[in-house]
Amino acid sequence: MIKSKYKKNLLRGKISAITGSLIKVKGLEKNVKLHDLIKVSNYNILGEVIQIHSDHIVCQAYENTTNLRINEEVISLDEPLSMELAPGLLGRIFDGIQRPLQNAFELYNDGGLQRGLEISPISRETTWHFTPQRKVNENLSGGDIIGTVTETPLIEHKIMIPPFIKGKLSFIAQEGDYRIVDEIYRLKTNNIEKSYSMLQKWPVTRARPFKERKLPFEPLITGIRVIDLLFPITKGGTIAVPGGFGTGKTVIQQSLAKWCDADVIVFVGCGERGNEIADVLNQFSKLIEPQTGRPLLERIILIANTSNMPVSAREASIFSGITIAEYYRDMGYDVAILADSTSRWAESLREISGLLEEMPAEEGFPAYLPSKLSSFYERAGFVELLGTDSNHKKKIGSLTIIGAISPPAGDFSEPVTTTTKNFVQGIWALDAGLAYSKHYPAINWLNSYSNYPEYISDWWNERDLDWVEIDFDWLECRKQVNEILSKDNELKYITQLIGEENLPEDQQLIIFIAKLIKDGFLIQNAFDEIDCYTSVKKLLGMIKLILLIYNESKELLKEGFYVDNVKELYIINKILRVNRSIENDDFNEIESLKTQLISEIEKLKLNYGVYKKK
Repeated sequence: MIKSKYKKNLLRGKISAITGSLIKVKGLEKNVKLHDLIKVSNYNILGEVIQIHSDHIVCQAYENTTNLRINEEVISLDEPLSMELAPGLLGRIFDGIQRPLQNAFELYNDGGLQRGLEISPISRETTWHFTPQRKVNENLSGGDIIGTVTETPLIEHKIMIPPFIKGKLSFIAQEGDYRIVDEIYRLKTNNIEKSYSMLQKWPVTRARPFKERKLPFEPLITGIRVIDLLFPITKGGTIAVPGGFGTGKTVIQQSLAKWCDADVIVFVGCGERGNEIADVLNQFSKLIEPQTGRPLLERIILIANTSNMPVSAREASIFSGITIAEYYRDMGYDVAILADSTSRWAESLREISGLLEEMPAEEGFPAYLPSKLSSFYERAGFVELLGTDSNHKKKIGSLTIIGAISPPAGDFSEPVTTTTKNFVQGIWALDAGLAYSKHYPAINWLNSYSNYPEYISDWWNERDLDWVEIDFDWLECRKQVNEILSKDNELKYITQLIGEENLPEDQQLIIFIAKLIKDGFLIQNAFDEIDCYTSVKKLLGMIKLILLIYNESKELLKEGFYVDNVKELYIINKILRVNRSIENDDFNEIESLKTQLISEIEKLKLNYGVYKKK
């Protein structure tokens, strides 16, 4: 039997009513606070106080309420749901209330997660090699880094003083191996000395503090071309990814986890099907971090909440993930949290609201849906952090939120999608039509948007290619691609009526270049060894080659050439294969293609000129 980790001598009440995952309790209404945890004694079922009335409280249970009876004892734990924060989080898989699923699997042969299971989220027996970085008698405050632990070969865990704590360092442990509950340092404040270990706890519904939110200036490079060029996200940004079944949300998230340049990834599976969560866990366990060749799990934390778990635990999983992500952000890391999917969380809010008999808003969702969603997305940001590092320099960190949405039947007008748009700075709209035509990633370039390009244009300009033949920066390339794709969409219906061959030459050119962009740039194979990731330099080279064709072709048309003359250029097929044939490090081959393109265009002009003279 697992021993309880909670305090004894706590107040007790009795169950007075049970409605689905909600239980009413009498006897605690004058003592508990909103969001405090309670526990049903007989089954060790945890719950959270969500309403307090004059004669009873209402709690949402995090586990199945089957077989509960009226008048069963309920204990107030006198604390909110909090995350344990210490070395030992990376590479682990937790459920929504931070129970380690690997440990649960070892306890039960059937692989199930039994009700009332209590296991410490982080091992109290594992030792970590601590290296002190501060000296006795230094005055320290919340956020200051006092030492480090090598948590994985990829991430150095920085031991920080908890927020709102300050004092003079009276003792710090020598370099050596310690458990997370061992004394590491002591602080003296007003002649009172207090001991601290590596372990911190933080309530999930409370955002961790920071000094100042700053304007983002650096993109989160994903390696996905359609995102990095057309719909970029910054470090500290927020993006929603709405898409129906089969549009590729999971593959995009796996690609982001594998390739984006965040230091730490927190993946939250919220209310998804069990087999889909199992597939994600299986895939992530096999993925290799490309830059170092180390297992991806060494910089990732997984929180798994499946659709057959009680709906109350869905919200807990979302905020558990964001709390852990903030903790690593406070160390000065760039952290990305991938939530799949926030729609399942919203559905749980609707179900609980119905059980509470609240007045429903649109499509049955509660009226407080916007405030719930905003409380999640507002915790993103590029921020100056509390405290300093060991060199007394300020710390900067970022927390990026990418939230997947699963609108029923792919209907983006439903409440969760429309409400989320109010709190994010971009949308990657996944299109079923593109997915069914095998165009992946199926991000619709007409329905998607990003508000970040102007913030990061200087960053891209510093990495621009010095090509005199096409003097476009990243922002201009993006603008011209958007114009071409927009014009192509306008011509779509006209083409269906009269046929492409009957359009003017300049409009045929637009359609041809748009096809080059779609087939040679926007389509990307996440499972191809070369095409799965595109570096900044290769991305700029690829799009500039296509735009060079476009701009040179416009001049050719003015001189009397036809679009068919351009289509017959031998170099076109080579440019279409750049994504799969040229590796990121072989940029000289792209330079060579540019030289060949200019050469073929000059030969075309010369041949046409000779023909005219005859």
